Amino acid sequence: MARPQSTIKRTARVSGKGYWSGTEVDVEFRPTTENQGVTFVRRDLPSQPRIRASVVNRVKGPRRTTLVEGGHSVEMVEHILAALQGLQIDNCEVWVNQPEMPGCDGSSAYFVEALLAAERLEQQAIKPYLTIDSVIRVGDDSCWIQCEPAESSGLDLTYELEYWQPSIGAQHFSLMINPSNFLDELASARTFVLESEAKLLHEQGLGKHVGYDEILVFGEDGPIQNCLRYSNECARHKMLDVVGDLALTGVDIHGKLTAFKSGHQLNAMMANALTKQIETKTHSYRDFENRLFNKSA
Repeated sequence: MARPQSTIKRTARVSGKGYWSGTEVDVEFRPTTENQGVTFVRRDLPSQPRIRASVVNRVKGPRRTTLVEGGHSVEMVEHILAALQGLQIDNCEVWVNQPEMPGCDGSSAYFVEALLAAERLEQQAIKPYLTIDSVIRVGDDSCWIQCEPAESSGLDLTYELEYWQPSIGAQHFSLMINPSNFLDELASARTFVLESEAKLLHEQGLGKHVGYDEILVFGEDGPIQNCLRYSNECARHKMLDVVGDLALTGVDIHGKLTAFKSGHQLNAMMANALTKQIETKTHSYRDFENRLFNKSA
């Protein structure tokens, strides 16, 4: 159940445009020592402020996950966090020159490719983990997430999607999250929008530079000028977001989690609920976080 922490052997780089801003973004994944967790570093700012990938730094925002610390932010971090968590890379500094992360193809694939090339390096310290011993549920009847005990160790994830758009419809996907399964079944699942949503965003001046080959845009007959990688790619991408958002707890989760029509806000509610479980077991989440990021209490 417990496993060694890890980092990467060398620096890895990914470049691309932010979906929302359209600006060119350079990302550098840098190795760091054990018990550091994941920290974003805004190298474009004079003080190079550091923003920890922690649930306490998450702020509410539309269609993406945003972190703020000390008045400085990084946004659309979920696909980077999913790549790190999925590959079990625990200690890493993510140096960026813009607040928004690159969209790439709308999945974690570009980040995973770079991290694999940098090679994973095991460390001596043990990764903190949380074993679910009771049912935890957030949401309502229309959309919800439930976490419950599981017979085996690890995170057993199920995502159930229901869309009124017939070209998406109802989709289901289940996966035991580990590096091999993440790489083969989840990392390349892309984000998606409806054609009507894309038009509305363009009218608001957002994402005008994003082409049909960079994101799945669904019309009445399916993806426009694009092809699915999986028949249930939409459900898989929603699961990818869950992995990235739950990475903000700072722990491996051992349990069975089922998500029904959840998005980033509901994922954050579950992350917060899980931190309360951590607090129960460690007396204080702040104390736990200080140990995780190797800070004095």
